[in-house]
Amino acid sequence: MGAYCVICTTSVAYANVPQSNSYRFDESTVGSGGLIQSNSANFQATNASGDLAVGNSASGNFQVDSGSKTTNDPTLAFAINTADANFGSFSASTPTVATATFSVANYTAYGYVVQLAGSPPTNGTHVIDPLTTASTSQTGIEQFGVNVVANTLPVSVGANPNNGQFGFGEAAPNYNTSNSYRYVSGDTIAKAPKSSGLTTYTLSYLVNVDSLTPGGQYTSDQTIVVTGTY
Repeated sequence: MGAYCVICTTSVAYANVPQSNSYRFDESTVGSGGLIQSNSANFQATNASGDLAVGNSASGNFQVDSGSKTTNDPTLAFAINTADANFGSFSASTPTVATATFSVANYTAYGYVVQLAGSPPTNGTHVIDPLTTASTSQTGIEQFGVNVVANTLPVSVGANPNNGQFGFGEAAPNYNTSNSYRYVSGDTIAKAPKSSGLTTYTLSYLVNVDSLTPGGQYTSDQTIVVTGTY
């Protein structure tokens, strides 16, 4: 738990009526009611109540959700949109790529992390070498890696996190650089630093093999783990 400091000061506060040339709030409120005697030369609402605006306003250190009251129970939702990533045939002269997508949404005051765990492509006892350091594609040597952004090399593949409406998800360090791939089982590959709407992520997979890589069928089982942060 991080340390915090509260500084208290005493001062005189002056309240001004929120207004412009076209609109005026005589009585402004924060709560489930919206308008009480709000009027200007061009508009008047007497004893009206409702949501003038809904949505999220945020900065690096603060956020507020506007609209009617909702439950304060935390919710974390997760869906795998693409269950299988098929690489086809491997070639020592051509990199192979594949993609898979998943989506996360969380309604809490905090955020979440996404981890990827599992084995690299394996055929019997032979395992294609995972990229434990973020690296670019190198044809002719064994490599297995992923990232969570749009790439142009070795081909155009993948996409940056799609935050849609009110999403704050992002690719995690080591997996957030275009054309750079890595795979360490259990690594955090994506995260949201605060309460977030729906974010859709695209996992881009890269495989390179060499001329001595044994032929046969390779499989890799991956598990995505999403954990809320508090």
